[in-house]
Amino acid sequence: MRIVEAAESHVIRNLFFAFVALLLVLLMGTVGYHILGGDKHSWLDCFYMTFITISTIGYGEIVDVTGYEYGRLFTIFIAITGIGVLGYVLSTLTAFTLESDLNESWRRKKMHRRILQMKDHYIVCGVGLVGSNVAHELTSTGRACVIVDSNMETMQRYLDTHPGQLYLHGDATDNDVLLAAGVLRARGVFAVAHDDSQNLVISLSAKQLNPELRVVARCHDVKNAEKTRRAGADEIVSPDFTGGLRIVSAMVRPHVVSFLDDMLKSEASVRMEEINIPAELSGKPLTVLYHGNKDCLVLALRGANGWLFNPSVQHVVQGGDVLMVMTSPAGRHRLEQLMQGAV
Repeated sequence: MRIVEAAESHVIRNLFFAFVALLLVLLMGTVGYHILGGDKHSWLDCFYMTFITISTIGYGEIVDVTGYEYGRLFTIFIAITGIGVLGYVLSTLTAFTLESDLNESWRRKKMHRRILQMKDHYIVCGVGLVGSNVAHELTSTGRACVIVDSNMETMQRYLDTHPGQLYLHGDATDNDVLLAAGVLRARGVFAVAHDDSQNLVISLSAKQLNPELRVVARCHDVKNAEKTRRAGADEIVSPDFTGGLRIVSAMVRPHVVSFLDDMLKSEASVRMEEINIPAELSGKPLTVLYHGNKDCLVLALRGANGWLFNPSVQHVVQGGDVLMVMTSPAGRHRLEQLMQGAV
C-alpha cells in the first residue's frame, strides 16, 4: 500500500511541476511579445500570440515579427519549449488517470486476497451510524472484520478514519457478495443496514450459506423482529428500544451507566466478554483460569442450572458452561489460548 501511495504522490508532484512549467512558458511568452511589440499590442494580444504558438493552432501572427530576426528566434524558442511542456502536461495527465485506475484495481485485488485468507472474522453489512460503531468496536477489541455497503460514499467516510479496514463495495443481500466477504469462514454476520427488509434478506442469505455462523440483525420496527428471527437472525437488536432503556438507566442508575460508558470509551478497551468452557476442562475448578491472568474478573457463570453470579474460584466448571468475564483484549486472548490448550 505504501508503494502505491508513493507512486501516486510522485505522479501528482510531476503534474504540479508540469503545470508550473506551462504557466512559466505562457508568462515568459506574454512578456516577451509585449516587449517585442512595444505599445502596439495589449497584454491579451500577447498572451493570445503565445497560446496559439505553443498550441500549434496557427491562426496567424498577432504580433508581427516579419523581418525581425530576434522576434522569429523568440517565437521558435517559445514554440519548442511550449510544445514540449504542453506534451509533458498531457502525458502526465494520462499517466495519472491510468495509474489511478491501475492502483485502484491493485488495491481491490490485494484486499480480496487478504479477505480470502481470513477465518473466524465478522462481516458488518451496512456502515451507517450503527454499522460504523459496530465495526469500530470490533476493531478496537482486536476482532477482524470486513465491512460491506452498496453506498461507496458512506463507506468512504468510515474508511477516512479507519484506513486499514478491509471492505467490499456491493449489495450484502447478494449471495456472491457475502461469499466474497468470506461468509463460509466467518464467525458472525451483523445485518445492520438502514432498512429492515434488507436486514431480513441478509439474515436469510447468510444463514442459508453458513448455518453455523451467528447472525445479529438490526430492526427498526419491533413488529419485524419475529420475521427477521424466523429468517435466520440469532439475535434482534432495536436501537430505538434499547436506546429508550439506556435513557431511563441514565436517569435512575447514573453511576452504573457512567461506569459502563467509561469502560467502553477507555483506551485500555476493557470489556465484558463471554468464554465457552471446552469439554476438556470439565471437573476442574475455576481457579485454573486465573493462572497468569490477573486482569481477568469472572462476573458470572451460566451452567446447566442457569446463571451463577460471582462464582467461587473453587467452583467446578463443566464443558459447555459460559463465563461472563471483564477483561482486556490481551486478557481475552490469553483465556482463549488457555481454552484451546485445555490447560
